[in-house]
Amino acid sequence: MFKAGIFTERNQPDRDGKHDSIIFDLDGTLWDPIDTVLQAWNSSLKEHDQSKSELTRTDFEGTMGLQIDEISEQLFPYLNEDVRGQVMTACMQKEQRFLKKMGGTLFPHVEDTLQTLSEDYKLYIVSNCQDGYIESFYEYHQLEKYFLDYENPGRTGLSKGENINLIIERNQLSHPTYIGDTQGDLNASRYAGIPFIYAAYGFGQVDDYDYRLRRFDDLIHIFNKV
Repeated sequence: MFKAGIFTERNQPDRDGKHDSIIFDLDGTLWDPIDTVLQAWNSSLKEHDQSKSELTRTDFEGTMGLQIDEISEQLFPYLNEDVRGQVMTACMQKEQRFLKKMGGTLFPHVEDTLQTLSEDYKLYIVSNCQDGYIESFYEYHQLEKYFLDYENPGRTGLSKGENINLIIERNQLSHPTYIGDTQGDLNASRYAGIPFIYAAYGFGQVDDYDYRLRRFDDLIHIFNKV
């Protein structure tokens, strides 16, 4: 295990085959989509007249890393399960349309860092999101070219840890590392038995990590690219 910003000899990423791949969370790690998502959801809720008040950025920050059913319970506890499902479907459909047109906010130096890392490492995304969400991220920001595969519970019905394992098995990865910003990301990494790098600039807090990022392009230093 590597702690406090220092890799041990066992886990030090290098270009000699030890750490061959990097799996990324999406929200709070690669981008901040909240402002766009808020516009979409509040617009949809107004159309369906199902919200007690407009949702806020704080509301969404508290749902980062959760699966869809957990998000619906947290945001709409006053709705019965059937209505909640209908509202969530409408909100997510509008969200994808908005994201494809408006995108989100990439964290600083995301694209140039991905380009540099992709020269020597295989890059992937595993996010707790609905089917089509990662595709919307790709479509607006044109970053699909840096990633070899992706997965989410919207396609598989699996937990994040299980989806990480699916990516590992499907792509025959030997020594992957997962990067995320929430406790759920840490738990998923531990479930998959791989190192966890904490994106401290993101939305969440964690109780453990193997390495801490202050900013996204710290990855270049971590993976021996300087």
